[in-house]
Formats: sequence, C-alpha cells, structure tokens
Amino acid sequence: QVQLVESGGGLVQPGGSLRLSCAASGSIFRLNDMGWYRQAPGKERELVATITSGGSTNYAESVKGRFTISRDNAENTVYLQMNSLKPEDTAVYYCNAHMITTHFIGMQYWGKGTLVTVSS
Repeated sequence: QVQLVESGGGLVQPGGSLRLSCAASGSIFRLNDMGWYRQAPGKERELVATITSGGSTNYAESVKGRFTISRDNAENTVYLQMNSLKPEDTAVYYCNAHMITTHFIGMQYWGKGTLVTVSS
C-alpha cells in the first residue's frame, strides 16, 4: 500500500507565496519521477512541474520563473515553491509519483489534492 499526502495549500493574496509538500509512504522500493498537476474549476487537469530522481526538472510555461519543484529523496518528499501567485493559479494541486513497489511492480500514484486559492 502506497500513500501520497499533500499539504500546504490555502488562501493567499495575489503576489504571495505558498509551499506545497507531498510525502510518499508505504511499500516503496524506488521513487522515480514525481510531479505536481493542477485542476481549476471547469478545466482539465494539467501538468505544473515534474522532477526526476536525479533532479532534472520540467515546468509548464505558465509557471516558469515563478514556481520551483524540488525533492528530498531521503524523505520521499517532493515540494513546490510557488511565488508571485496569480488568481489564475487557483486550482486543486495534485501530487503524482511513478515508483517501483516492494513487489517490484511499476505503478503511478496520485494524492488526493490540496486547494490553492489566490484571491484578494
């Protein structure tokens, strides 16, 4: 059994910052790519940022220069530092992880999501 638990969402004013965390736990043999996705009301889920186990990153154009993804491999945790937040960043943010379980099965897992609201 594997769990991804997100934290750090909330209400912030435009121009403000938030830091999201996602901790993976359970029957994990190896964590591969991890990432953040978001889904705004009435829209499809979209990629925000991803990071490989080696630290290579990829960002959506809309967040480049404002968001930073990082990870702590020892803690099986991925972070998303969000700066200069805009109202259009309002969404439920989901953690995603590709991993090899202790049964040596490759699986993709999603967290339950954390709401980020950017509003004055």
